Amino acid sequence: MTFRDIYTLQIKTKQKFEENLNSVLDALKASANGSILLTPELVLTGFCYQKMEEANEFSKHATKALLDASAHKTIITTMIEKKQHRFYNNLKVFHNGELVHKQAKHELFFLGDEHLHFAAGALDEIIPFRIGDITCGALICFELRFIELWQRLRGVDMIFIPAQWGKARKDHFETLCKALAIGNECFVIASGSANLQMAKSSAIITPYGKVHKDDKLEAIHAKVDLSEVEKMRKYINIGIKECTK
Repeated sequence: MTFRDIYTLQIKTKQKFEENLNSVLDALKASANGSILLTPELVLTGFCYQKMEEANEFSKHATKALLDASAHKTIITTMIEKKQHRFYNNLKVFHNGELVHKQAKHELFFLGDEHLHFAAGALDEIIPFRIGDITCGALICFELRFIELWQRLRGVDMIFIPAQWGKARKDHFETLCKALAIGNECFVIASGSANLQMAKSSAIITPYGKVHKDDKLEAIHAKVDLSEVEKMRKYINIGIKECTK
């Protein structure tokens, strides 16, 4: 399939976890079959440091709901989960009713005190994965700033960036996402929170650097032509080889 429907959300995270899950499920239900949908970072609970145990339990419920809802579709989100008495910010990829990839946030944002509440994920979890015939990768919010992590995903067709990025550094987020798309000659899908102090800036960016975004919308949609990746890499050959993982 050369063309694929991509949706990236730009919504607020509310106090009630169930309301947030319902918002995501409604967006997924409204998307076309075969589409890929990305949410902002921790869209279901936010950084609820006073309710980490509750968030962990809710993630079990949310995982089942997203597995059921992802039949014929793909959804990528992050959620708070506990393992061996430590909490992680886990990115999970649900595709056609299965969990096909999982990685924990490796680079924690010190200005947000994430290191005081989360354990860092293993570096070797940041690897390419497949959504059907598309080779993909993901970086979680602050990880976008680390160029060495870009290299770990070199050669993929599409990179997903779920984020809660501060409004004060909105230009940084937009610039880095576009640079990643141009530098890796791939699609970059970014999803930013619409909460009060957050940057929004959800976008679908092509390998050429064309940006589809609108801060007024709760969902940005584009039908992308995956052949643009190969065309761009042939047009301006900088030695990127196709990732076959």
